[in-house]
Amino acid sequence: MGHYKLVVLTNPVDGREQDYNDWYDNQHLADVVAVPGYRSAQRFRLRNPMGYDHAHRYLALYEIETDDPDAAIEALLARRGTELMAVSDALDQDTAVAGLFESCSPVVTTKNA
Repeated sequence: MGHYKLVVLTNPVDGREQDYNDWYDNQHLADVVAVPGYRSAQRFRLRNPMGYDHAHRYLALYEIETDDPDAAIEALLARRGTELMAVSDALDQDTAVAGLFESCSPVVTTKNA
């Protein structure tokens, strides 16, 4: 079984950050993990740009476990905009980007753990 990460970078529509966060946290994450193969979802907000310009303030990571990653993405996209996965108008869809990543190295952990 393959393990993948779906990485999604987004922003709210100007003036709609509260609506965006409410929809993402209280509806969208659960809608995504309801798709077969999607095992977890978590969001992150940019805290420190570390001297770089960032086009996005929010990151969502989805863990996918499947033998057919393309089918998992197709299943997600088929639900988008339906009653199974409503999309908020507080999400700036014009600037959102996403990509499916596969592992290319082992996990490295601290020796102090």
